[in-house]
Amino acid sequence: MLQPSCNYRASGRDYTSSMLILGIESSCDETGVALVATAEGPAQVPVLLSHALYSQIEMHQAYGGVVPELASRDHIRRVLPLTDEVMQASGCELQAVDVVAYTRGPGLAGALLVGAGVACALAASLGKPVLGVHHLEGHLLSPFLSQDPPEFPFVALLVSGGHTQLMRVDGVGQYALLGETIDDAAGEAFDKSAKLMGLGYPGGPALSRLAQTGDSQAFKLPRPLLHSGDLDFSFAGLKTAVMTQARKLGDTLQTRKADLAASTQAAIVEVLVKKSMTALRETGLRRLVVAGGVGANHSLREQLNALCQKQNIRVHYPELHLCTDNGAMIAMAAAMRLQAGVGQATTRYAFDVKPRWPLAELLT
Repeated sequence: MLQPSCNYRASGRDYTSSMLILGIESSCDETGVALVATAEGPAQVPVLLSHALYSQIEMHQAYGGVVPELASRDHIRRVLPLTDEVMQASGCELQAVDVVAYTRGPGLAGALLVGAGVACALAASLGKPVLGVHHLEGHLLSPFLSQDPPEFPFVALLVSGGHTQLMRVDGVGQYALLGETIDDAAGEAFDKSAKLMGLGYPGGPALSRLAQTGDSQAFKLPRPLLHSGDLDFSFAGLKTAVMTQARKLGDTLQTRKADLAASTQAAIVEVLVKKSMTALRETGLRRLVVAGGVGANHSLREQLNALCQKQNIRVHYPELHLCTDNGAMIAMAAAMRLQAGVGQATTRYAFDVKPRWPLAELLT
């Protein structure tokens, strides 16, 4: 175990960390940096000391989506100033960092290379080890950053970007896949449907906001695989149905857009909720974790909270500002892996990135 490297205060109490982990996230259109401290003992949840995030949404809005080259260049501009901001906010010196973690994949190749390159160069200059982290594992463990962290084991609904998966989680690195999307993920269904309605970028949050003023029963849209008998997902057919309905509306789409948005959201949320409850019933577990960007959806949280309360099931989410990509989840995943003895940092600073990195490679 490394020697304590920084004294700090959190939640009104004094701590001495065993390790300080600096996390860098640059997989897509957000640059995130965070500092996490492990607590004494493997059962203790690491503590987030400080984090900073810069979103490129405004830059990409003009193009209707993420432009990879622009994203990479902006990460280069942002990552070091954000690192300075994080260290100053934490009250710790950069030299006190014990491990530098970064997102190794999946994501945009150029964007990942920025974070990996900076992390490895920074670690080499400090003489400290580095650890590459799976982006989705970061989301999966992000609820441990909340004020109400979960306990193992639990069922996890991972709804992040192009990924929708249900997993049984028995511990750090102990994951079993229960079901996954066979085509479009929930996040893609939100974004693509929003684009069909002309809602711009980012589409998912815009559709959710518009849905609040619409009638969720105005249009009968399909709930793919809802009664499939398994825990897999499919949202490509729903996207096609939204496109067909939008074309039928023609010139009246503008006046019915809120209803179409509400109906689309209702279809996605119903599938996610019912499959999640089925996973809990089949595993016999009484704890649910929801992680990823779609986990911030108000309707999803509302329905899951209501059902879980009725069935005496605990449900956990990341804090709303930590649902999107961020450095805190990368630092937390690295800290928890190191603390559980399932991750090994290295001083070999030659690096690679994995733009396509199936989470199945981490499954047990």
